[in-house]
Parts: sequence; structure tokens; C-alpha cells
Amino acid sequence: GELTASQAPLPQRIGVMIAEVRFNLPVDRGFDYLVPEAWRAALRPGMRVAAPFGPRRLIGFVQQLRRTSRFAQLKTVLKIVDEHPVLTPEALRLATWLAGYYGCSLGQAYGCMVPAALRRRQSLAEERPDSEAPSTERPPSLTTHQQRALAQVETALRRRRHRTFLVHGVTGSGKTELYLRTIACALALGRSAIVLVPEIALTPQMIDRFRARFGDDVVLWHSRLTDRQRSVQWEQLRSGRSRIVVGTRSAVFAPVERVGVLILDEEHDSSYKQAQTPRYHARDVALARGRLRGAVVLLGSATPSVESYHAAMQGRFHHLSLPERVRGRALPQVDIVDMREEFGGRGRLGPFSPRLALALRRVVELKEQAILLLNRRGFARVAQCATCGTTVRCSQCAVPLIYHASTRQLTCHYCNARQPVPETCPSCRKGYLRLRGWGTERIESELHRLFPASGIARMDTDTTRRRESHRRLYDAITTQAIDLLVGTQMVAKGLDVPQVTLVGVVSADTALNLPDFRAGERTFDLLTQVAGRAGRGDRPGQVIVQTYCPGHYAIRAAAMHDYQAFFRDEIGIRRRLALPPFVHLIELTVQGHRAEAVEEAAAALAEQLKLSAGRIDVLGPAPHRIVRLRKTYRWCVVLKTRSVPPAVRLIRRVLREGSRFRGLPVIIDVDPL
Repeated sequence: GELTASQAPLPQRIGVMIAEVRFNLPVDRGFDYLVPEAWRAALRPGMRVAAPFGPRRLIGFVQQLRRTSRFAQLKTVLKIVDEHPVLTPEALRLATWLAGYYGCSLGQAYGCMVPAALRRRQSLAEERPDSEAPSTERPPSLTTHQQRALAQVETALRRRRHRTFLVHGVTGSGKTELYLRTIACALALGRSAIVLVPEIALTPQMIDRFRARFGDDVVLWHSRLTDRQRSVQWEQLRSGRSRIVVGTRSAVFAPVERVGVLILDEEHDSSYKQAQTPRYHARDVALARGRLRGAVVLLGSATPSVESYHAAMQGRFHHLSLPERVRGRALPQVDIVDMREEFGGRGRLGPFSPRLALALRRVVELKEQAILLLNRRGFARVAQCATCGTTVRCSQCAVPLIYHASTRQLTCHYCNARQPVPETCPSCRKGYLRLRGWGTERIESELHRLFPASGIARMDTDTTRRRESHRRLYDAITTQAIDLLVGTQMVAKGLDVPQVTLVGVVSADTALNLPDFRAGERTFDLLTQVAGRAGRGDRPGQVIVQTYCPGHYAIRAAAMHDYQAFFRDEIGIRRRLALPPFVHLIELTVQGHRAEAVEEAAAALAEQLKLSAGRIDVLGPAPHRIVRLRKTYRWCVVLKTRSVPPAVRLIRRVLREGSRFRGLPVIIDVDPL
């Protein structure tokens, strides 16, 4: 794999086979290796091999096999890792698109498509999960709107043409039933299906519904699987013995054969964006895979992303509307509580307004269920000195530390650094620290104080770390062992619990205060989605939203369940400011341990990009939203462009190999969220 200085071409000789291997490294070129004669018949593109790379031995992907090389002296492949290719010809083409669009190396694109811990085991082919037969229960009858939508989707499936449908349905309108019918049609045509959900918390409920309809033809895929489970599931899909995969973001790369339909439930959700290189968005990967295979793509949401809805209005996606709940159920009534009036002049005495506290009491008395949303983890948001006003901050990141009562420690939510609460202020050494602000832990504690006899649980990242924790929480909610559930945005996504009659939003302003042009969209999405958890059974639902900004257009529109009103306001702002969906953004983040060097490199990078930018706008440099993270300083340059590929080519020309500039690493984030 180590390229020699000689550039003399290797003569083509009968019996010589050379493998071009790509490694999961930020190096945008392949490395040639000789293939031992005994392995030539077995080795194929898409397989993994072990090969020497300098002093190391690395696992790489065979991109292609050739008879010649421009290098005279080549090292030899050490081992073939796989029995079958882990990357099909379709996957190899998809990876080429992924690398070109997101600015990563081809090896990094290959690496994100195949689990690192995937094992080769002869016995995996014989292993199967516990067998489960499909239910004999008749599916529910479809509404008129569902029937119209299904007819259009089935027509596209039968014609084997790539079509993208935006399924815009209010909460409880039967989007999942439409997915199930679409998949049944795909299976009847000999095709397979990929279904994506944004959170692992949704997979137990979704997998139950899909297995009830399709039995053990359904495979579950997410990051909490063990290495063995992952290998078994991969083999089930690769061999074609299972044809449906339900999972989170990375399931978009699942090795299903003859994929006919790709479904993204809650397509607006930011969880579909990958946080590490390559920073892909599962929605765009699904669209690319659909184009390659002539497959149908369904994007479902009650609150479509502004980008997707705009594409539907422009005719690039087909718009399917489900404007009513099934069985004629009404959308819940939403009451806005103006917290300026509730606590004006008295200071805030607790997290609940009198109206929300009364509604919670009524739910407990009637033995119904309630969900409380606060999109902040922990017990208290800041530890602040009462004397000098200093806030205790992380020593490695430029953020305040959050107090967690479960560990009795101050914790950084970015680097996970922890420390006990100091007895006195570390700045002035005099004052005592006060814990301010409310998090989900503190709301849970308050509920226990107010309703000591009720079943109370919390759903956030802290309570769902362990394997199967989502399943246990979901089972407890559906069996009504839990009366009151408090959580972060997890509780807003997909939970279909008929006994929930009340949803309380403790603070609707959390996302509005973020320095992000999508703040209004995120607030509208979250409020609308969590409101949709109420009133899904026979009893009517009520939603109480506490806010200090009752006049904000996103909050007003969410209270009226009016997506069009929100979209009109939002798209006007985006058009005036030339923001997505009217342009693409590419964020370049320069990182380093010396603040001055990072700032200087970012300035030089911006200047060099501007020299060749043409019609591409180059903004910055500017400090990153979090200017220091894990002892690393960060500055940004942002590109605004009508088309991504020319901008990515410009970035490749300016950056050195390994995505570096002046020796510092640069993160490339196309379409950042």
C-alpha cells in the first residue's frame, strides 16, 4: 500500500491481479496491492481486505481489480476479510455520489456504509431471530385521503420509476398505515423496503406494528445493537431472507436487495443529519439511492422541513395531503399561557403555571396520562455565584456546566467532563453558588412532590442510555404503569398512546433563543409534534403551552395547527435573506489548540476561497457558535452557493490532502443544521 518513488508502469502480465484499495481515511486516493494467486478467483470489488499501510495493518475496501499499476513495487494483500462483497455495485455508485456531494474521501464514504464491527462468520447464515408470524387481523379501512395517496404511490411502484412523495399528514392521520400498504405492494412486486425513524425511542413501537403485519421479514437496525446482532441482521438482509429494515439514520445504507421503497418518517427531524464525517443527511442519501434503483421515496411528516415543502410546491416532489385524523378524531385544543402575565412582578415560583398545574391534577384524578416537554436535560441549567454573578463553566469548552441531581455533579453536555459542585464560587472565593433554571430532572422532582402516588418517569438521553431502555419505557407507558411522563424532544416523536389526554410544554422558548436561522422552524416543529401526542384515543386532548413570546409567528401557527401560515412567514424570511431552500450552505470549521493560529488560518482560508469563488459567496471568518470545544478552538467560514458540486470542487482545490489548511484540520459540513 505504500507507494514507491518509481512511476514506471507495471507491465500487463497474464496472472497478475492488482487491487485498488480505499481506506477509511481523509485521503482522497486509492492504493494498489498485489493479490496472491490463491485468492484471485475469490476477490471481488466491494470486499474488505487487510493490507499493510506504512508500519500499520489496516482494513480497506477493494474499489476495483486491474492488471496494471503505475507503480513498479507493490505490497501484497494480507487477508480477505469477507466471504461476500459488503458493498454491492449499487453501493459503490452511491458512495461515489456521497463523496462528491459531501466533500469526504471515497474511503470515508465506504466506511460509513459498513459497520466497523461487522464480522465474518460462516454460521451467521444459519442464524435467525426468533420467528414471528404475521398477524391475521384485518388492516384498518383507509380514509378517502389515504386511498388517493396510496393509489399514486402504487402506480409509481408498478412502473418502477423513481418518484419522491411528500406525505404531509396531520398527527394521527394514518401515515404509518400508508407506509405499511406501500411496503406490501413493494413486496408483492418482488422488491424490498427501508424504513427510517429519527430516534431509537421510536423503534419498539414501529417494529411492533411492522412485525404484526409482516412477521419476521422485518429486521431492526440501530446503534444499540450488539456486534453479533448487527452481523446477524446484516446477513439476513444481504442474503434476501429478510426484505424490510426498520431503523435509524444509518439504515439508509442497509444491504437490502432490489430496494423498491425508502420511507423517512418524521422527515423534518434533525436526527437524520450525521454529526461525523461524512456529514450526510439521510433524506438526501435516500433520494440518491432511490434515483439509482428506480425506487419510490416517501417523506412523511406533520411538519415537513421547509426545504421539502418548498420542493413539493415547486413540483420536484409529489405532494400527498392527509389533512384529517383517522376515525374523525379532532386535533387537540391548544392553550397559550403568557408567562409574562402569570409571573409578572412576583418572580417565578415554580415550573408550572396555575393552569397547567390544575390540568395535571385533573389528569391524575381521572386516571388518564399526560406528557410534559422541556427540551433541556439535567436538574439546573447554571450554577451561578450569588455574590459576583459568575457562572461555572467547563474548563475545556466555552459552555456553562449543567447540574445533574442523579450524579450530584456539574456536567458538560459536550465533552462529558464532570466535577462536584464547589462549596464557594471558584472565581471570587466568597459567594455561594445558586442552581438556576429548570431541566427535565427538576421537573420530574417537582412532579413527585405534587403527585407522590402517581407513576412518574423521565425520557431523555440520561434515562435511555442502556440497551432496551426505550423498550421498557414504551411498555410502561402503553400499559399505563406511567401516569406522567416528562422528557426532552424524544417524547414529541411518534408516540401513539391513546390514553394521553394532556400535553404540557413547560417552556416553548428554548429553541427560539438559539442563534440559528432555523429557530422558528424548530420551535414550530416541536410544538406541533408534541401537541399531536394528545387526544389520539376516544377522549379529547388538551395542550398547554407556556411561553414568554406568545406573539411569535411559529408559536401562533403551532397553536392553530396551521402549517401553511407558518410556511408563509418562514419562506418570506428565507427568501429575503437568501437562505435555504434558495441556496445551499457549506460550513468550513478550522480547528486547532492555539487560538491565534486558528483565527489566522480561518482568515487566510476565507481570502483564498474568495480569489476563485466566482458566483459563490464566501462569508466570514467568524468564531464558531461554540468557540472552544474539548480544548480545541474553532473558527468558521461559510459558503453560499446555488449548486453544491462546484463549491465542493473549489474547497478540494484549496485544502491540502487530509482536509487541512496551514496544517490545521478543516471540517466540511454541506447543508449544515
